[in-house]
Amino acid sequence: MSYFLGSQKVLAACFYPALLEEDSLPLDVKQRAESLLRECDGGSIGSYTDSSGIAKIKHCVSQFITRRDGGVPSSPDNIFIKSGSQMALMIMLKLLIRSDDSCRTGVLIPVPTYASFTLALEKQGAAIIPYYLCEEQGWTLQVEELRRALNTGRKTCNPVALYICNPGNPTGHIQSRKSIEEVIRFAAEEKLFILADEVYQSCMYGDDTEFHSYKKVLSEMGSTISSTVEQASFNSVSKGFMGECGLRGGYVELVNLDPAVKEYASRLLSTRSCPPVVGQIALDLMADPPKPGDTSFPTFSEEVQSIKNTIGKNTVRILEVFAELPGISCQPLKAGYFVFPCLHFPPKAIKWAKRRQMEPDMLYCLHLLEESGLHVRPGCEYGQRKDSYHIRLFVATQENIMEDALQRLKTFHTQFMKEFS
Repeated sequence: MSYFLGSQKVLAACFYPALLEEDSLPLDVKQRAESLLRECDGGSIGSYTDSSGIAKIKHCVSQFITRRDGGVPSSPDNIFIKSGSQMALMIMLKLLIRSDDSCRTGVLIPVPTYASFTLALEKQGAAIIPYYLCEEQGWTLQVEELRRALNTGRKTCNPVALYICNPGNPTGHIQSRKSIEEVIRFAAEEKLFILADEVYQSCMYGDDTEFHSYKKVLSEMGSTISSTVEQASFNSVSKGFMGECGLRGGYVELVNLDPAVKEYASRLLSTRSCPPVVGQIALDLMADPPKPGDTSFPTFSEEVQSIKNTIGKNTVRILEVFAELPGISCQPLKAGYFVFPCLHFPPKAIKWAKRRQMEPDMLYCLHLLEESGLHVRPGCEYGQRKDSYHIRLFVATQENIMEDALQRLKTFHTQFMKEFS
């Protein structure tokens, strides 16, 4: 039995409990579904739950965080389950942003970053303070750049928060422990609230990569910092190896909030009806996967390793193909599911795009779609340095699909560069 199919069977049994009487369901699937249904009023996932999430599932998430962070304690009272991590992030922004002030609230955000977050900040009336990741050094986050951005932002707004996406989307980078320590010290000095978006934390590739959570690093930095820097960290079932985007389950964990602010945040995070129960169940399955000795553990571990191996092979293949093509450079993928190569367009191609009043990478992507059927996103949607151009390419979990996409891109790009050289 596939583990991910096993997760679907748990969900199916929760939707239709009569399946629990069927012999076709494995024992561990039945036990998991029965345990989850006992936490629902009337034994039905159609019932309301607590607005912050089912208590058992919040406890499961806190245990997951404690295991992940090597024993650093996590309390269910600091965890709030929402319909996706983005919903939790939007609510935290509402807590931090004071749109009625004469001086707008500023939030530092990385460039590049995903477009929906930028739009959410604009909708809430925040002033966006961009800081640029260093592409030449593998999209590293440098404190000197944070300080430059902060000093610039203070001329026009009141910066209160620092948003981090680690591992990165769309860049596929992963922060080192040293880098995280430097960022936390910077936040402590400047009294900035850290918003740590860590939804790709399980998607690590390569022997030299390791995920360090901001909470764990913070906890090990001495009481002066570890007990004062305020933070919210986010995770989701939409990413990682489950990838159940449509089930809508995510959480935020609050760290070091003042008790009065924590009480207000709790009310704000609990003002809406409960998150979808099916998303909560998916979150439980993500946070507590099969363990050694469980019936499903062998297939679970095999599947996860198979996905990692395939993505590892595909990322190597991507870099091989890019190395063969003129006008493309790319930093290695270390985490997540995207690569963000830089396109070095000939002047003729840039003039061609400007005549059409479009960004060159946008026009490139439109023609790539029209001529090859391959859909990638232009770097201008994510932010990039002036006069630089990129595309975001999804790293498939199947080798044949990845190879087909690369061949389409290779054929189009070769002809494109020949035409405009």
